[in-house]
Amino acid sequence: MKRRAELEPGFVLHAYPYKETSLIVEVFTRRYGRVGLLARGARRPRSAMRGVLLAFHPLRLTWSASAELGTLIAVEWGGGQKSLAGVGLMCGFYINELLLRLLPRDDAHEALFDAYSAAMARLAEGSARTTMQSAILRGFERRMLAELGYAPVLDREAEHGAAIEPDKRYAYEAERGPVETRRQDGDSVISGRTLLDMAADDYDNARTREEARRLMRALIADRLGGQALHTRAVLSELQDL
Repeated sequence: MKRRAELEPGFVLHAYPYKETSLIVEVFTRRYGRVGLLARGARRPRSAMRGVLLAFHPLRLTWSASAELGTLIAVEWGGGQKSLAGVGLMCGFYINELLLRLLPRDDAHEALFDAYSAAMARLAEGSARTTMQSAILRGFERRMLAELGYAPVLDREAEHGAAIEPDKRYAYEAERGPVETRRQDGDSVISGRTLLDMAADDYDNARTREEARRLMRALIADRLGGQALHTRAVLSELQDL
């Protein structure tokens, strides 16, 4: 059965050449999730799509599909937004790579789409503050894992269900959550203060930013099953994001 979407809100996640004049475009849409589309003739100099199919900008997409790969019919701007630049641009590429690696096609996640749209708008504001960028990345990672059914447990201890205490140390087990430990360091060890800060989306503290980054990296690596994230390596070289 042929399906058609009209002026669907969406963002380009990735595009690559197809034959001489066309593109294959991976888009993230509000009601349809991640969708693969063939943009015929989009690489021609006079194509109406050529200057519009840009990553990180809100778009309105019209397409039809009778198979896994649909055909893009039209695309237009979905609202004015500044272009991402500097470290904010790399943060955007990182978020896009997460979605491409972890989000199945044709699986709608409207709350995740709204979180993505908000993250792109905040990154486009152009702030160079590490605190803000950390909050954007960690917040989106948490939302994405929750949407996929792997929400991190941050407010209670996994073994007995006791409330997390800020002065205690916990070993975080990917399939269970935090378990109290006497160990003071290690890749999986995290402070109760960091867990509570993460639950409150508070990344003002440098230690919280470092431990939260390490925890989310481990949880995402567990979901990736050994696949490497190319943009994660670049962000780590730039600064502690």
